[in-house]
Amino acid sequence: MQKTLDQKLQRILTDSSCKDFILADAKDPDMAYGLAAPGRNRDGSFKTLQQFHQQIREIVKQGLVDIMLMSVRTSEVLTIQERLFDDSAITPAIRANDTTDIWLANCEGVYGAQPSRPFRTAMLEHAMFGSLEDMELREDGSLPGVDLGLYSVTLNNDVEADHRTLEAYANFREEAELRGFRHFLEVFSPNAPIHPVQDVPRFVNNHIVRMLAGVAGKGRPIFLKIPYYGPKAMEELTRYDSSLVVGILGGSAGTTFDAFHTIWESKKYGARVALYGRKINTADHQLSFIKHLRTVADGDAMPADAVKAYHADLQKLGIEPSRSLEDDLQLTICHTQYGG
Repeated sequence: MQKTLDQKLQRILTDSSCKDFILADAKDPDMAYGLAAPGRNRDGSFKTLQQFHQQIREIVKQGLVDIMLMSVRTSEVLTIQERLFDDSAITPAIRANDTTDIWLANCEGVYGAQPSRPFRTAMLEHAMFGSLEDMELREDGSLPGVDLGLYSVTLNNDVEADHRTLEAYANFREEAELRGFRHFLEVFSPNAPIHPVQDVPRFVNNHIVRMLAGVAGKGRPIFLKIPYYGPKAMEELTRYDSSLVVGILGGSAGTTFDAFHTIWESKKYGARVALYGRKINTADHQLSFIKHLRTVADGDAMPADAVKAYHADLQKLGIEPSRSLEDDLQLTICHTQYGG
């Protein structure tokens, strides 16, 4: 089964004016939040991990996203054991590292308030094969697991802290390239800058360009995932190097209009990927939300119209929306760090 991610990336790199837009669902919050990761049921109770996995199965069956990002453990269950993605055009991927600024299981928020430090729970052999010993391809020559992962960095304007972060990223790139493992690079805003950062968008853009300048093609990320800072910062980065595919992160949950408008506007100024986690996971009906997210991403609907259509779907399904249509059409501020 050909994967839409590979097809779209090829078209985007060939013709930057093409309509294609890549959507990713981030179903990896168990790497960050602990028991709260799967989200809540309508009665306020936390969903179980089994319910969470079922949501992923339903979204994969729907087939409207291009990437499903998971923890290694979730991928082991769904990709390796169930072979969920064998007959799907969706590309499975894993979170390859978990820096300290996403250690959010502590409700007091202590870790996220300190400068990010590099750390990796995931092993590439586990992601690719499910084992450190039995690293064999399937009989048809395919990989049992995944060959794509998200690697995250957070820079805080300090030589010692940022040196540790970039050295860890260099070590990961070497290991990944030797194993034939692809990655996309997530760059957060400074979570606890040791020295003040006056212009965060320019700081992030400059560091992206600088840190990738010394990396040859095979070691480079296939695309970026960064906060959407607005038209100026996005256009500045996308016009610098047309071979760099830039994507946005979803940030905090926000309104439905937030989610749709951010994709519409960021695409207008050069973004070609969006990776949404909380925005999808907290939706009143995830499949309907993704359906209308797709229409906006493909240029087939305007954000406000898509919000109205989504609410009409909820009404047909007999689901009471968590926000009124009027409130859900408002634009709110979304945090640009994982813990926002």
